[in-house]
Amino acid sequence: MAEPAAALSEFNFAGDDHVVPFQVEGLDVRGRAVQLGPMLDAILERHRYPAPVARLLAEVVVLTVLLGTSLKFDGKFTVQTKGDGPVDLLVCDFSTPENVRAYARFDQGLLDKAIAAGQIEPEQLLGKGMLAFTIDQGKFSQPYQGIVALDGATLEEIAGAYFRQSEQIPTRVRLAAAELFDRDDVGKPRHRWRAGGLVAQFLPVAPERMRQPDLHGGDGDTAGGSHKEDDAWMEARSLVETIDADELTDPQVGTERLLYRLFHERGVRVYEPREVFDRCSCSREKIKGVLKGFSAEEIDDSQEDGAISVTCEFCSTTYRFEVEEVAEAAE
Repeated sequence: MAEPAAALSEFNFAGDDHVVPFQVEGLDVRGRAVQLGPMLDAILERHRYPAPVARLLAEVVVLTVLLGTSLKFDGKFTVQTKGDGPVDLLVCDFSTPENVRAYARFDQGLLDKAIAAGQIEPEQLLGKGMLAFTIDQGKFSQPYQGIVALDGATLEEIAGAYFRQSEQIPTRVRLAAAELFDRDDVGKPRHRWRAGGLVAQFLPVAPERMRQPDLHGGDGDTAGGSHKEDDAWMEARSLVETIDADELTDPQVGTERLLYRLFHERGVRVYEPREVFDRCSCSREKIKGVLKGFSAEEIDDSQEDGAISVTCEFCSTTYRFEVEEVAEAAE
């Protein structure tokens, strides 16, 4: 059963950290849009990432929640980059129905050199490598993974390349992240991170309308030549491309207001929002289960002052185990 829709004038604004599904009936377009605030800020500030790293990870988080909240089953959706640049790893997990965790790995020395040289564009920080999308429905199914090369000036472009190569649905992705410097309720200086994004897909009733010349490897490739791009999709894509990065992150705009600006002449409708949370899936029992597999030699090598400490890379929670406790569990 489809979720109930509401006209913009009847809808309470979702606010930050809520993914808003939408439909533009006049253009046969469906999609999702989001603005992330406190949830994202908590993830980034926990690790005190340098600004260029935080900006990249923020966009990965936006992309993950936009796509992850579309899943119709219980499982996990992961977006991950691996490259040979100063920021060699970005990863974000979305566990249905609402939990997000993310972290970045970078070489501080290489990052400092890149910043000093003014080489802080995404392609310069990530280097050569790949962007992977992984869907895991649990132990009774095999994970599915789609991969695309880190071949683009921005993560937005790289994600777009993935959809062109791997999907048969015309798709446009927009991503943005920003630092906000303002004052809190008592006038003290405050620094916050925000990010936003939108994904729009062309879903006409007649599948043959989806054929377009730039979908390499999909319906657009034909032996006898290319097909004219559908007028409705051309209009929708052009409208999405008019979005300014500031509009995606501006707390005064709001997701529904942005959608209205873009599509009101074509009859945009929004659906019930999906809230997302900064929640890690780690636990003491899970870590203890991993330590059960350690050999006596590995336990000895890992201990310090009679205990083993393990820190979660995602949420920075540290779990401490007495050596005797780990040894007993491993037996």
